[in-house]
Amino acid sequence: MKYRVATASLNLRDFPATDNNSRILTKIPFRHTVKLIDKTTTDWWKVKLLNTEKEGFVFSKDIEIVDETTEKKSDIEVPNFEPGVKGSLDNKEETYRPMADPSIPFRDLTSLETKLTSIRNIIDKLDVSKSFRYQKDEADTYCNIYTFDYCFFARAYIPRLRWTDKAIEELEKGNEVRVAFDDTVRPFYSNYIYDWFVKSASDFGWKKIDNVDALQKMVNTNGGVGIICAKRFILNKSGHVVVVVPETDTEKAYRVDGKVVYPLQSQAGMNNYNYFSEIRKDWWNNKDPEKGYSSAIFYYHD
Repeated sequence: MKYRVATASLNLRDFPATDNNSRILTKIPFRHTVKLIDKTTTDWWKVKLLNTEKEGFVFSKDIEIVDETTEKKSDIEVPNFEPGVKGSLDNKEETYRPMADPSIPFRDLTSLETKLTSIRNIIDKLDVSKSFRYQKDEADTYCNIYTFDYCFFARAYIPRLRWTDKAIEELEKGNEVRVAFDDTVRPFYSNYIYDWFVKSASDFGWKKIDNVDALQKMVNTNGGVGIICAKRFILNKSGHVVVVVPETDTEKAYRVDGKVVYPLQSQAGMNNYNYFSEIRKDWWNNKDPEKGYSSAIFYYHD
């Protein structure tokens, strides 16, 4: 029987948390799928993280059952690698995995103040303007990787991987498929991320927002995560995705007559900025057929 994570993040432990020697094996993101092995107690169940060999215990109230009789193609479990120790801010290894770096903080959801403080700490630690992981090279720019990392530590899910067609065929038959990079899964680039937001983001707690003024207000007021994602006219060229972040005492959105026209953002790309607003203006409205974007979307996650 399959269950999904129903909270922003779920700890998979080697023993129930009631045991003094219990330790966290990995953090399972929202809506990722696990298979029930045993209901060991009312509160703690033993599960297997699908498509891996990892087994452990989760708090039963933080997962919800998957109705496999009505499961659709869109309900196939999300491909996910556990955080890896090879990738770091100082290299570009295994950028398809979250970083298992204990020095990088997660967003603290306790209160508005802790959310805002921890978001600033995430931005400071990832330090996109200097970290080698996000620096452009001859092959590519890395807006998707930075956005994925930011959202991972902010406890908001966006995809980094997608199943290949062959893998989906097996999954639709009810078979488990091993997660293997460049074999059963491929990376999600920014044009694909745009499509994912349109088709699936609402299933993962994202809300579509009409304009950047409203988006900035929600990010500021609630300590949440904002996204601007733009799709290219020329689809074999990279689109762009950035995070919209809460304003600080020194870092501000750009307003005209009190209304935000350029929100406070953080990005990797041709140029990397921990914070920016006016310097790139409304970049998502660039309608140059060679370099511009056919459309842009704004999303928010609590």
